[in-house]
Amino acid sequence: MELFNKEEFIEQVSVDCVIFGFHDRQLRVLLPRLKNMDIWMVPGGFVRQNESVDNAALRILAERTGIKDIYLEQFGVFGSLERSSPQLMRQVIKLIKGGLGEGEVLSEDLQWLQRRFISIGYYALVDIHRVVPVCSALDETCEWYDIKDLPLLAFDHADIIMKALESLRLMLNYKLIGFNLLPETFTMKEVQDLYETILDRPFRRNNFQKMILDLDILERLEKKFTGAANKAPYLYRFKSLEKIADK
Repeated sequence: MELFNKEEFIEQVSVDCVIFGFHDRQLRVLLPRLKNMDIWMVPGGFVRQNESVDNAALRILAERTGIKDIYLEQFGVFGSLERSSPQLMRQVIKLIKGGLGEGEVLSEDLQWLQRRFISIGYYALVDIHRVVPVCSALDETCEWYDIKDLPLLAFDHADIIMKALESLRLMLNYKLIGFNLLPETFTMKEVQDLYETILDRPFRRNNFQKMILDLDILERLEKKFTGAANKAPYLYRFKSLEKIADK
């Protein structure tokens, strides 16, 4: 089974991807749950011998979300001596064996999975409405969870998610990356809801709108139809890179 063939991958290096989505004023994280276990993991995988670490992360994200044009940011390396859990890995290996046909992988060929792994952390920002979560062969489910109400996570994955959130907050204004969590068109209220949710603090509406419009990165479209034209909010979209460069 190629997924766990040690000759195919770089041993003791893994990639963990924190996939953020935004919906109903909640910042959400996509998490698979392991079969027959009440434990969840950040989507991850291994780096092939013939691919870069970035491409490995993009491949894993495409496999999990069904989309390829994903905003991706590397945010940390996790190599604590305490991050491994041999007991949990034995349970995972048992799951792998249960899903293999006879003779596909010998027992000794799976022992490399019990060694210490150094993990490279990435976070991805997606329009949650475009994602169709995909389970791997080891998963019971793969669903979105509110970052303020996470289930029991394996290894150091709770720490990885919190580090990803810290990085997202630091980069929110610097790279204007929050817009990757919104659909193609959006209202100013949706932008403010997004910022308030990520940063976990309120903004005054007029001050926030001025701050965003002063960045000169949005173009205003028609009003959003709500049945009351005089009260309907305007829709916006992110300007093309060419228009921004012309300024």
